Amino acid sequence: MGKNWIRVGMSTCGIAAGAEEVYKTLLEETKKRNLSVEIKKCGCLGMCYAEPLVEVHVEGVPQVIYGKVNKDVAIKILEKHVGTKMLVNDYIFELATKK
Repeated sequence: MGKNWIRVGMSTCGIAAGAEEVYKTLLEETKKRNLSVEIKKCGCLGMCYAEPLVEVHVEGVPQVIYGKVNKDVAIKILEKHVGTKMLVNDYIFELATKK
């Protein structure tokens, strides 16, 4: 993966909770805003109760997993976490371990 990336959990529970809309929103808004971040799909992130889950890695900011992400939260993640390197605290479910 590149320097900056976002992974959307696309397991069955994630898809049922709306992960496909979140993924599409991230792709479209990243392109519109010309942001340097790679959007990827991944499998289960291990917290089905918090789906849709989005893991974000941006240089200079802690890597986190956001939960209960919808279209509006996805846009906030792009604007704040990716755009201004500020965490979206209300939706953080876990500090991620670097992979």
